Amino acid sequence: MVHRIEASQCRTDKREWVMKRRERTRHLIELGGLVQKAGLVELTDDDRAVLLGAFLAVAAKLQSDHHEQALARWRLRGKRAFGDEAET
Repeated sequence: MVHRIEASQCRTDKREWVMKRRERTRHLIELGGLVQKAGLVELTDDDRAVLLGAFLAVAAKLQSDHHEQALARWRLRGKRAFGDEAET
């Protein structure tokens, strides 16, 4: 009985720190979904070190002088992928 009450409170808790934690959790889940949609989990055989290395390479590219061009290319590619997904 006590567990039900606590569980109910957790679901309806409106404290600021709880709301921020839920927002952050949702954001992280959405980012993980993008990794999955890109096929990176399967392509890397779910190797976290490979994924982190790839993300670090992207971060290094974004820190370079010509990052605007990379962002534009990647944004276009991503929008196309989202569009293709919506059509299927």
